[in-house]
Amino acid sequence: MSSSQKRVLVVEDDPKASELVKLYLQRDGFSVTTAYDGLDGLNKARQEKPDLVVLDLMLPKLDGLEVCRALRRESGVPIVMLTARTTEQDKLQGLDLGADDYVTKPFSPRELVARVKAVLRRTAEESLYRGPLNVTFGELRIDYAKHLVTFGGKDVHLTPTEFRLLAALAREPGRVFSRGQLIEKVLGYDFEGSERTVDVHVLNLRRKIESDGASTRYIKSVYGMGYKLEA
Repeated sequence: MSSSQKRVLVVEDDPKASELVKLYLQRDGFSVTTAYDGLDGLNKARQEKPDLVVLDLMLPKLDGLEVCRALRRESGVPIVMLTARTTEQDKLQGLDLGADDYVTKPFSPRELVARVKAVLRRTAEESLYRGPLNVTFGELRIDYAKHLVTFGGKDVHLTPTEFRLLAALAREPGRVFSRGQLIEKVLGYDFEGSERTVDVHVLNLRRKIESDGASTRYIKSVYGMGYKLEA
């Protein structure tokens, strides 16, 4: 799907920064809607159902973390978070809530557009989906065609990144993937964040597909190496 068919919601309280981001995205063919506070951004995300949300962390009325948390309770829309906070812990906090990527302020608009495109590429159907359209491991069932995961017969709501992570592991059950390999498969070669990002997404995924939220029946840690899906 071309960028001209993609709709991006930019939630940024700085009008100049918002308009600059909008301009660069529109130049690349994206349809762009803007919001200047968290509450308006959340409402527009619910009403317009964009293909991706660019979300500032520091927002009036409702901060970016709260907006991200609310969206993740009801939507799998990809989220690129903008943050002026530079510590790794601050960045991981957004990822822990379900953001797919982050860009640190001050940023280049071209860099942001590149990140938006990268996140959208990761959520598109790629070679990751070649093979059986459905796979089942005990109570866990993955429907690649419908982008759907069920556990114990109940739908499991996953973010696009979480789905790609599970899909990658499930394509080769028993194989141990290093964090670097999972970054390449799930987050893309152009991802520049910490390998700890993989750990955050694995933790979130385990909470959703393990019966008690704490066991590791399906996704196993292999000390010093990485992760595997236990068939």
